[in-house]
Amino acid sequence: MEESNELPTVEQLTESLTTDVHQEVLTGLEQYESAAVEDRKEILQSLSSLATNQPTAFTSVLSGLVPFLTDRERSIRLTTAKLFVAIADAEPEAVRSVVPALADRLADEDEFYYVRARSAEALGYVALDDPDAVASPEILAELRIGLTFDEPEVQEKLAKALEYVALGRPQRLKHHVSTLADHLNDQNELVRYHLCTTLVVVGCEYPGSLTEARTALAARLNDENAYIRGRAAEALGLLFQEDVEETSVPRTELIALNDHEELFVAERAHFAISVLTSREQPAETPDEVGSVEAIRRTTGEVVEEITSPDGECPHCGLGLPENGPPMCPRCGAPY
Repeated sequence: MEESNELPTVEQLTESLTTDVHQEVLTGLEQYESAAVEDRKEILQSLSSLATNQPTAFTSVLSGLVPFLTDRERSIRLTTAKLFVAIADAEPEAVRSVVPALADRLADEDEFYYVRARSAEALGYVALDDPDAVASPEILAELRIGLTFDEPEVQEKLAKALEYVALGRPQRLKHHVSTLADHLNDQNELVRYHLCTTLVVVGCEYPGSLTEARTALAARLNDENAYIRGRAAEALGLLFQEDVEETSVPRTELIALNDHEELFVAERAHFAISVLTSREQPAETPDEVGSVEAIRRTTGEVVEEITSPDGECPHCGLGLPENGPPMCPRCGAPY
């Protein structure tokens, strides 16, 4: 890409990006920082589309994208945050260098809540790979406090990020069990699922820490979502290995779930009942129950089940989850 006062075209910038001519990409992005709004939108949208299919192409040019996280146009900030999510999902190690910028977006109370949600999601992917990069007291505080005060769409991503922090380093959250348990009755089922799963992960390493969540977990045994009921039973089973208060054990609910039609629920209820009986983890426990590594492998599949489309956008026909945002992610139309 030759030096010029003119902006590089989308095609030129994309070619430089996909052929590893990184300095040309960085120079081009710097030129776009002061370009017209429509030009900035066009280049960021094009790069975002490319990141969806080739996220690893961006790992050496992330510094050139950071300024767009604070662009004066909200849509550009959102597109950039989504771009970082795609990259963090594929190459979380590369995104460690921009954690401070993402954390600043999350902490900005005046920021558009979808930008904050995407920033939290990107931080979560980094936490899954390197919890120390994300689990500073300040960032953890933003993740936890936001569960109370943020918009539902942000809360969902915060809960997901906390789950990923736990999966990376359970001890980071063992002293926050009570705070997490306070939100197990959230109206958003994904928030409830992610937080229940977070507690299970913490309980795998520190079962006694779940004592403070006993009542909240017992209440989730009657949750309308089967996966949440299963996770709650799993967490209680872990707790019972170390702490059993006979007067507060939800035996009736666990026995009922032991015969549940969903194997995910039945296995975890059986696990809890078996631990309650023997006061130790039963030898015949399935590999996927009470294991951090199993949760790491399977939690994405569970979320896909929970968010499987229940309807279609009336404008473009895209399948939409029941508890998704109030606008279509494809065409942007409200529904």
